[in-house]
Amino acid sequence: MRRNKWLALLVLFSVAVAILTGCVEEEPTWTSFEGAANEKTFPVPKEASKTDRASSNSDMDYVRYALPALKESDSLPAAYLEEIAAWGWTEEPNLSTSNQKVFQKNKHMVHLSVHDGSFTVLVPKDGKAAAKSKSVDLN
Repeated sequence: MRRNKWLALLVLFSVAVAILTGCVEEEPTWTSFEGAANEKTFPVPKEASKTDRASSNSDMDYVRYALPALKESDSLPAAYLEEIAAWGWTEEPNLSTSNQKVFQKNKHMVHLSVHDGSFTVLVPKDGKAAAKSKSVDLN
């Protein structure tokens, strides 16, 4: 009888651990990338899932990606910034802030806006939109 009680507790504990393990947010690996939906030459992690896209805006084309472990208060991982640079993009530090980075490649600009659990890739449709985009709020 006592042996069955311990076996039942062990099974219950194992089930609880399995459930909790499945609910924990996994950190992105930042090792596998694909082109963004709105700018194929700009990398986004393959682990990110596209949640929203708006191309009807006259100034910006944006795509929002869900990435649950991402935090607005944290800086982007060095591995991701290195990948962006490897794809030929350079950061424009005078246009960037802590949670919005601006990158340029040739004459194209991309704004990467970081939020808790998601990020947004914004592509200005013309030169004027690049200056205006700092005031775009997608929340």
